[in-house]
Amino acid sequence: MDELFSQFNYLAAIAIMMVGLYLVGSHHNLVKKIAGLNIFQTAVFLLYISMGVVDGGTAPIVAEGFAVYSNPLPQVLMLTAIVVGVATTALAFALIVRIKESYDTIEEDELIQMDEQSDTDEKI
Repeated sequence: MDELFSQFNYLAAIAIMMVGLYLVGSHHNLVKKIAGLNIFQTAVFLLYISMGVVDGGTAPIVAEGFAVYSNPLPQVLMLTAIVVGVATTALAFALIVRIKESYDTIEEDELIQMDEQSDTDEKI
């Protein structure tokens, strides 16, 4: 049981990842799909940051009495990923707004149906 709690971060990351994957796959609303992708992305952040932790390690600042240091690279990479994630989410929402203005819907099924309808109208 103690071993299960020592791996709690990894189990939580997997559970959060599955919630995000479910939201992306089960909903046809574009906003809900973006929310699912953001939840999935958060799980990846948790996974990578958890892998960077070293038992008994301290911050990578050289000081007397410390021999084991944690690796700062995963945290730095995840900070960069957070910035990129916010930018892509903002772009996705901007595209959804434009889709809503053009097609008057944000439901994926309705958009596909409209696209197929316009293709058949062009062939006639």
